[in-house]
Amino acid sequence: MSPRDVASRSVDALLDGWESAWSGKDRDAFDEVCHEHVSYEDPLVPEPIEGPGAVAEHAARLWAAFPDARLQKLGNRLSDGRYVAAPSKLLATHRESLGGLPATNRFIVVPCVFYCELADKRLLRVRAFFDLYDAAVQLGVLPGRGTLGEKALLMLRGFGIRAGR
Repeated sequence: MSPRDVASRSVDALLDGWESAWSGKDRDAFDEVCHEHVSYEDPLVPEPIEGPGAVAEHAARLWAAFPDARLQKLGNRLSDGRYVAAPSKLLATHRESLGGLPATNRFIVVPCVFYCELADKRLLRVRAFFDLYDAAVQLGVLPGRGTLGEKALLMLRGFGIRAGR
């Protein structure tokens, strides 16, 4: 087995552990996969979260609102040994309120990509990319793309209104 194959397997094991930490509802699991100085970002946090404990706290808020939340591998992971892109998907049912949004009891599937920097065989920086608008549509909070409701929403926001016409 080549050194590159060994490195690829260790990256896969690390990211399997990351997905397990989100799915397993065990706060301590983040200590195993995250560097002590991990920095985490996603569309739901206004600024980066620092440290495995803070990432675990963020995950706990997800678990409270979506008790069946699980993160699954969605495709091949790409890595150069220092950086990795990991496509995943979140599957969950919204059972409890979250940030003032009452439970919708809707099941959602949210594809995401984690772009990570590794250090000491752990996750040092993690940035999650996902379509927040699509998640809100699945929850029934926002109108679907291309619908009359979306067009009305855009008009209210000032898009599509032309002066003098």
